[in-house]
Amino acid sequence: MSNISCKSIIKSITPPFVWALARYISICLRIIPQSARFVGEYATWEEASRLSTGYDDPSILEKVLKATLALVGGAGAVYERDSVLFDHIEYSWPLLAGLMWGAAMHGGVLRIVDFGGSLGSTYRQNKFFLDTLKEVSWNIVEQPHFVSCGQENFESCEMHFFNSIDDVLKTNKIDGILFCGVLQYLESPYDLLQSLEKYRFDYILVDRTPFSIDNQDKITIQHVPKAIYVASYPYRFLSEDRFLQAIGSAYRVVDWFVSELVNDSRFKGCILKRVTSKNHLAG
Repeated sequence: MSNISCKSIIKSITPPFVWALARYISICLRIIPQSARFVGEYATWEEASRLSTGYDDPSILEKVLKATLALVGGAGAVYERDSVLFDHIEYSWPLLAGLMWGAAMHGGVLRIVDFGGSLGSTYRQNKFFLDTLKEVSWNIVEQPHFVSCGQENFESCEMHFFNSIDDVLKTNKIDGILFCGVLQYLESPYDLLQSLEKYRFDYILVDRTPFSIDNQDKITIQHVPKAIYVASYPYRFLSEDRFLQAIGSAYRVVDWFVSELVNDSRFKGCILKRVTSKNHLAG
């Protein structure tokens, strides 16, 4: 009896539903304080910018860097998202399917631009599966201070950091582009989406992107929970119609999905494939 812990004894006599309830409460307590607040509705992006601290606040990079260094340093966490460390990996299975599908179309090779990819969160999130591929070229486009930090601390034979899509293409062949939780933070997301046609990427992957219920752009301010870091920035709920118009006829939607990592049905993702005469006829 001395070798049996008190926890083991208690667990053996406690109904399973009690442990399930305790786990649920534990998860809620971890997630609820981190829920972002969206405050106000503004006519222009400029107006919302004036009333917020902005995403280029140096303290954001400082927080993300600290979390990422702890992660890669083996501090017990296995996954980082938005500077928050997790003890288990939360997968976005539709996004992972899109990544593996993109690689399958190119003989097991994944050559992708991760636009707004921070210091490599999505790459590390899916690394277990990406390691099974023949080749991975993961190219992050970020703000200059994130790029400098990434190049100094996290560059590898697979992951690289750049200031623009054009900079990536100067040295790398790219087959697809990923927008994971980033379009809502851009002043002109539709202009960026329209510009993709000239690059002729074979596919586009989108995840964790908020679309408004009434199909109209909504500009607000996101306030980050103090438990993560103190910041606020302009934020857009996109119009699905404007999104598709910006993509244009160069791409067709393979599938839409609700983002699995956000407990809000307004957050969606999609997989898009470039239209050629051959795949257009195959429809």
